[in-house]
Amino acid sequence: MATDIQKISGLSSKDAALRLRRDGFNELPQTRQSPLFIFILKLFREPMFLLLLGGVALYFILGDIAESMMLLVFVIVIMGITCYQEYRSEKAIIALRNLSSPRAFVIRDGKGIRIAGREVVSGDIIVLNEGDAVPADAKLFSVTNLLVNESILTGESQAVRKSSVDETDTRDIVRSGGDDLPFVYSGTQVVQGNGYAKVIATGINTEMGRIGVSLNTLSTDRTRLQKETDSLVRNFAIFGFIICALVVIIYGVTRMDWLQGSLVGITLAMAILPEELPVVITVFLALGTRRIALSKVLTREIPAVEALGSATVLCVDKTGTITQNRMTVSQLFDGDDSSGVFGSTLSENFHQLMEYGVLASQRDPFDQMEIAIKSFGECYLKNSEHWHQSWQLIHQYPLSRKLLAMSQVWESTNGKHYVIAAKGAPEDIFELCHLDQNKIKEIQSEVEVMAHKGLRVIGVAKASFPQKKLPDGQHDFNFEFLGLIGLEDPIRPNVFESVRSCYQAGIRVIMITGDYLSTAKEIASQIGLNAAKGAFTGDELAQISDEDLEKRIKDINIFARILPEQKLRIVNALKANGEVVAMTGDGVNDAPALKSANIGVAMGGRGTDVARESAGLVLLNDDFSSLVTSIRLGRRIYTNIKKAMVYLLAVHLPIICLTAIPVIFKWPLLLWPIHIVFLQLIIDPTCSIVFEAAPEEADIMMCPPRRSKEKLFNRRSVFLGLMQGFGVLVLSLGALLVTKFLGWSETDTRALVFAVLVISNIALIFVNLSEHFSLANRDILSNRVLWIVVFTTLSFLTAVLTIPTLKELFYF
Repeated sequence: MATDIQKISGLSSKDAALRLRRDGFNELPQTRQSPLFIFILKLFREPMFLLLLGGVALYFILGDIAESMMLLVFVIVIMGITCYQEYRSEKAIIALRNLSSPRAFVIRDGKGIRIAGREVVSGDIIVLNEGDAVPADAKLFSVTNLLVNESILTGESQAVRKSSVDETDTRDIVRSGGDDLPFVYSGTQVVQGNGYAKVIATGINTEMGRIGVSLNTLSTDRTRLQKETDSLVRNFAIFGFIICALVVIIYGVTRMDWLQGSLVGITLAMAILPEELPVVITVFLALGTRRIALSKVLTREIPAVEALGSATVLCVDKTGTITQNRMTVSQLFDGDDSSGVFGSTLSENFHQLMEYGVLASQRDPFDQMEIAIKSFGECYLKNSEHWHQSWQLIHQYPLSRKLLAMSQVWESTNGKHYVIAAKGAPEDIFELCHLDQNKIKEIQSEVEVMAHKGLRVIGVAKASFPQKKLPDGQHDFNFEFLGLIGLEDPIRPNVFESVRSCYQAGIRVIMITGDYLSTAKEIASQIGLNAAKGAFTGDELAQISDEDLEKRIKDINIFARILPEQKLRIVNALKANGEVVAMTGDGVNDAPALKSANIGVAMGGRGTDVARESAGLVLLNDDFSSLVTSIRLGRRIYTNIKKAMVYLLAVHLPIICLTAIPVIFKWPLLLWPIHIVFLQLIIDPTCSIVFEAAPEEADIMMCPPRRSKEKLFNRRSVFLGLMQGFGVLVLSLGALLVTKFLGWSETDTRALVFAVLVISNIALIFVNLSEHFSLANRDILSNRVLWIVVFTTLSFLTAVLTIPTLKELFYF
């Protein structure tokens, strides 16, 4: 038997808070912020850190205690910077994991509210609907066609049927598995129907907790960019250590000083090894997810951030994404007459239509369409005989793939027959009412009129049935057609600009909706969607092969009357044509399409937990404009990573050459480990903080999407980095030759070359920070971290060039 939500009070808020304090949060042990010593231990596995310690040891062996201590201080500073970067990255990821936790619909203080799943307590009354993740172990006391997927516990992919608890059943809980058990278990998924249950176990006391399974909702696998940089660093490391060994041998053989040769080798290895690359990628992606979250988009899978910049197609739902999902009843049709203007009273002709529209909706609705119908009915029918708050709900017949209509069976206070109210897609209501073709054609013309206005149209019907065993399906009732309800859903205010921004960025927008084609075309015209090449309906889609769809989808931007399972075909056809697809979805049946899309985007407000867990991104406000903003931020992240990569290449080239050239030509050495470490103190925070904070380019959404397989170090990036690095090298060698011509000492020459190298390093930061460099650029002037780095660098440079003790330590 179905249950009235109004008759359930649930826990009080005060009682729930007390139980939460007593029992703790409803969650399994999760990964927490790593302590500081874990970050320090990780450093001992880094090649650069080991090289630095090697340099400290060699200085100590050579008796240069001051140099050894100075280098050790720098090592500690670099450790601090690296640990801070790792800490920020891990903190961002853990914060996102906590945000990603499932939600729960509970009844407290007699009202239904949606809370975080971790806040559910023992004794809570939870409401389960299709697509929900079960938040805790609970005992069912009311179910309607409830099927639950328990494969996470049992390994069986087939959903199991649930029943309500028998009054004689005193069991607290039994093991999962099998049909007709009155229990649901934490972490399982509702695939059909609905039910009410009382929580009996939370957290580690659940079935999930007892078997020790921990669900991490955020993937932390290495991304494509991270794998690319890992490979690059590994290759550079191998190359660097080979060159290092050769330099040590050459220096030792030619100058007969193997300890100094080892120091030179360490210096060169430090110059070659681009150990900043993995840190840059990790920090940019982790902090990028936080920036994206500020625009109301939650990142559940880090690779989705990488893919955002290469998205070529956005497939979006109309309802709630393009529109506001705040429906109002705009027009009524009773089978003969139509009205779209409502004053203080509603014509008697429409009373029965709205009466059964309300009866076909949930008594305490969550769906925006049902909220609109109930609000409208309450406004005009509340004090009339057509308002039935005292009736008891007996049974529900939910929507199905074969029949897009639902019915609710009510027991009236004085009748001997059950009253059945049905609502759904007009064509399915026609089918339930067994209307003849002439009548269908007549009503269909009114449907088209409403659809042309951009309204969402549903049909309403009624039936009665003797108070005996109810039939299995809705077709067994003798329904009478009552009319149509047209609902208006206003378009979100920023959608027009967002669609135009997508077109400027070379991104195609496809609208997918279950509404009528006329409705879809009207909405498309209002938002500026390019629909010149026609549209497709679900029926047409069902009649063509995948090969034909791949050919025809190249020009089609509107898909109407689409079933959720047809979205997967659309996504696969687009991917087969080489598109990078972002797909939005909110229902259980959207999950396969979300999984298949390059970027699955679930709705955070109205989306099911199944959809959320299948997606890489979650729109917390269900707004299309937020998705476009996240694409812009994704492009910014990738662009800034490329800027950092060019800077790294440019800055490493002269350091490598200025270390190797004196060895080859038997000149006095210009750079020692202490100089390399000083430069690292500039390079590390610049790459991971200054470039990460760099604002987007003004024309970032005027460029076409990047190729999905584009490498960070493509020909253009390598050429740009080499040219910049070569320019710095020429300046440094020029300074070296001038000092030789003027007869300067070795220490003065080293000081000048080092100063040129540091100042050129600062210049490289400014040059690469923006593709349209200008010192008058407000974004550069407002980059606080940049000026901190510049001021600190120049202050330290001045100190080592003027303070005698530091000059001696730096061999100046």
